[in-house]
Amino acid sequence: MIKPYVFQDTSKKFYRKGSAFYRFVKFWVWFFTPKLEALGVENLPDGPCIIAGNHSHMMGPIAAELYIPKYRFSWCIAEMLHREEVASYAFQDFWSGKPKWTHWFYKLLSHIIAPLSVELLGNAYTVGVYKDRRVLQTFKESVEKMQDGASMVIFPECYDEHNNIVHEFQRGFVDVAKMYYRQTKESVPFVPMYVCPKLKKVIFGQPIYYDPDRNKKEETERICNHLMDQISEIAYALPLHTVVPYPNIPKRDYPSSARPN
Repeated sequence: MIKPYVFQDTSKKFYRKGSAFYRFVKFWVWFFTPKLEALGVENLPDGPCIIAGNHSHMMGPIAAELYIPKYRFSWCIAEMLHREEVASYAFQDFWSGKPKWTHWFYKLLSHIIAPLSVELLGNAYTVGVYKDRRVLQTFKESVEKMQDGASMVIFPECYDEHNNIVHEFQRGFVDVAKMYYRQTKESVPFVPMYVCPKLKKVIFGQPIYYDPDRNKKEETERICNHLMDQISEIAYALPLHTVVPYPNIPKRDYPSSARPN
């Protein structure tokens, strides 16, 4: 049975304060966004783990920053950490689907947010995710932080639909567990997380442990399917609600959490 949890960050000794601007923005983000209730926290292990959740637009990263009671770092697309790359990535990923007559505005906005992105994400607890040969750097940094006691928070959805709750997970993040096992001989747990802004909840499901003795491809599929299925089951068990999907689509097209027939 999922038990409610009153948020208490017991890991403050690990954290740097960050810049004054970062702390200022973080406070106002907390102030203005819905306050989430964290449930299922007993499913989070004491040691390092990999928490994989639905992105839910910005509420996924916000939930990671404010409501996970563990020493943790979130994976963040590396382009958003490099000022010269922010504008092109932000426009393409966030706003390229907007009506063409508005593109001039969103291109301008992409350039405006570039220094803010670098300042905020550079002071948050993030690991830059590269999608080229530098991806090894992402894995190495993740493993190093896990060996230091940190957990990783990852939002691995892509644009391929899995069901009405969650989109398909990109598979590469599971390799972090393989690298971690090679260096520590410990099997890392993966914990599913469902972020539900409409009901003001973030819920952690049953973990699944990496099995180094299984075939790599089969193990990757086993872990990803478990995570997507657990997130879906958590959503279906909640009162009927509107799901905030991964793609940036009009709100009128947001799906319902009703279980498909």
